[in-house]
Amino acid sequence: MKHLHGRTALVTGASGGLGRVVARALAREGVAVAVSGRREDRLAELVAELRALGARAEAVPGDLNRLDLVDTLIERTEAAVGPLDVLVNNAGVENVSAYTRLDPAELTAMVDVNLTAPLLLTRRVLPGMLDRGLGHVVFVSSLAAKIGPAYCAPYAATKAGLVGLTQSLRAEYAGAPVGFSVVCPGFIAGDGMYQRMTERGIRAGRMAGETSIDKVAAAVIRAIRRDLPEVVESGAPIRPLLALAQIAPGLAERVAARFGATEMFRRLSEDRGRVEPDG
Repeated sequence: MKHLHGRTALVTGASGGLGRVVARALAREGVAVAVSGRREDRLAELVAELRALGARAEAVPGDLNRLDLVDTLIERTEAAVGPLDVLVNNAGVENVSAYTRLDPAELTAMVDVNLTAPLLLTRRVLPGMLDRGLGHVVFVSSLAAKIGPAYCAPYAATKAGLVGLTQSLRAEYAGAPVGFSVVCPGFIAGDGMYQRMTERGIRAGRMAGETSIDKVAAAVIRAIRRDLPEVVESGAPIRPLLALAQIAPGLAERVAARFGATEMFRRLSEDRGRVEPDG
């Protein structure tokens, strides 16, 4: 989808963090943007910003913990901005904790928001995109999907699911006029889980690096324009380690341990608390 001007998009998780910046980036490209999240006040502020940029924008509040409301979320979105050309599955839940300290409700909530909701939303919009001969779906995953860090088991598992989902959909719809991309950010300065780390004086090492919200939002736009299968945006040359993880998983574990990832997340887990980037 090289030309974005005049297209329509839905960005989930838009009432906080990365989703807001992705929505702004789309608006600057001339896209009509529907923004969804749980905090209606934050969505209203964002819509005002997007309209000030000259974009058509509408707020479509929704709680993705309520999977039974997914169909109505898409219906309300298309009533507001028209048939969707782009879906950005950005909403997610992060919870850093020792695995056995998470109760069943916390585990299933992460699966519902991080994986099941994107599955359902994509299934709902895909037939229309195919009928119209145009569409692109972006899944916002995480570097944790590529090398699962300690104390992030359900988060890493659900984000890895998005990587597999993207690969499978690209294979199934190869040659179709709809694209699928997964964007895997590393530590994002000023947002979500990593912000909690920095507030406690915990910073990523040079090997892991850190990136910015603006760079990740630019990666989303780039993925849509070029129909990229996967974009890793970490702020560091992490690809060699990812390749090593495929070839020699045991060695990759030892390398990852040496740059302190386990200790970073262990310290963060001490003040365990759920973080929802969608605000």
